[in-house]
Amino acid sequence: MDCIEWTWLIVVAACVLIEAFTLGLTTIWFAIGALAAWLVSMAGLSVYVQIVAFMLVSISCLILTRPIAVKKLKIGKEKTNLDSLIGETAKVESTIDNFNDKGYAKVRGQIWSARAVDDDIIEKNELVIIKEIKGVKLIVKRK
Repeated sequence: MDCIEWTWLIVVAACVLIEAFTLGLTTIWFAIGALAAWLVSMAGLSVYVQIVAFMLVSISCLILTRPIAVKKLKIGKEKTNLDSLIGETAKVESTIDNFNDKGYAKVRGQIWSARAVDDDIIEKNELVIIKEIKGVKLIVKRK
């Protein structure tokens, strides 16, 4: 094996190691590109063709498959405690009235300021579903 063939294998190993430590789904695509360049070098094609193969395969994989992989593997987005409240049921502790900027709801033992999604007045003790969180306010809808 020539020096350039070893270089491509070292690039593959380095990219795989970096990916293993970072889990960012970025360098793995360059490892695939380096593997393609190594195969091209084994076919005896020039260094320029190898570099073009590396770039084309790496960028193609990055653009075409990374968004799908990130979505399926849910990489880069950790659900926070706030996100986990969305979809839960809360109990209205004081009447929610968007017009007068009033209202509180209790969820998981904590009382939050609350506003209705559709400007309804939601009475005390009604159950609501949390639709989103804006700042420190729950945005809720009648259950």
